[in-house]
Amino acid sequence: MKIFQNELTTLIYGEAIKALNESIDDNSVHLIFVDPPYNIGKTFSHFKDKWQSDEAYVQWCYEWIDMCVQKLTKNGSMYLMTSTQAMPYLDLYIRNKMTILSRIVWAYDSSGVQARQYFGSLWEPILFCVKNKNKYTFNKQDILIEAKTGAKRKLIDYRGDKPKPYNTKKVPGNVWDFPRVRYRMDEYEEHPSQKPEALLERIIRASSNQGERILDPFSGTFTTSAVAQKLGRQSIGIECQEEYIKIGLRRLNIL
Repeated sequence: MKIFQNELTTLIYGEAIKALNESIDDNSVHLIFVDPPYNIGKTFSHFKDKWQSDEAYVQWCYEWIDMCVQKLTKNGSMYLMTSTQAMPYLDLYIRNKMTILSRIVWAYDSSGVQARQYFGSLWEPILFCVKNKNKYTFNKQDILIEAKTGAKRKLIDYRGDKPKPYNTKKVPGNVWDFPRVRYRMDEYEEHPSQKPEALLERIIRASSNQGERILDPFSGTFTTSAVAQKLGRQSIGIECQEEYIKIGLRRLNIL
């Protein structure tokens, strides 16, 4: 493994489970965002995202889930992604270790050809989990969005003692509509499953505070670290492909 650092960010060039085991202390991370390979056959530089069986993939996921839970502080949070096919297995597994507060749908449109013989997928699942359901970070004021009923329709709420206008802002629900990162977008890097900065910004603002530490064990193009750095958070990003480590070093200004 190789480690690269600047004031806020640590990049680890190595395999995720080995790095989690050897380079990160238990109870030291406030927020984890996990976007692993999905076992659907994509090619990530020199790595082919395909396990010998679904069972082998799920068992591999269980291993890093256990380690991530150990790395979280007692009031920490984790956002976990995988394919729609595999998520039920991870959902059932992690609910015995953490409290799942939200099952989020990241919805997007597609400019490409969708399935012709069935209904193609236009969403990906995200689990929002916490270690302590009675005490965790959730900065609702930092992620408010427009409440169309109040802001646009200007309806009056008659349910209380006195009539009043509906709120113009609200906490987002569990369906998030962010465009996928596409070629020629300002944030685009050459990667088959890059996640948008807007998605990570909502997660990081909601579930961490300035100065706290965020972990992404499958960093890819290091979007998590880039957004964390912009928002004044510390971060640790792990990646096993040299091509993507080079992107992270450039993107985070680490020499």
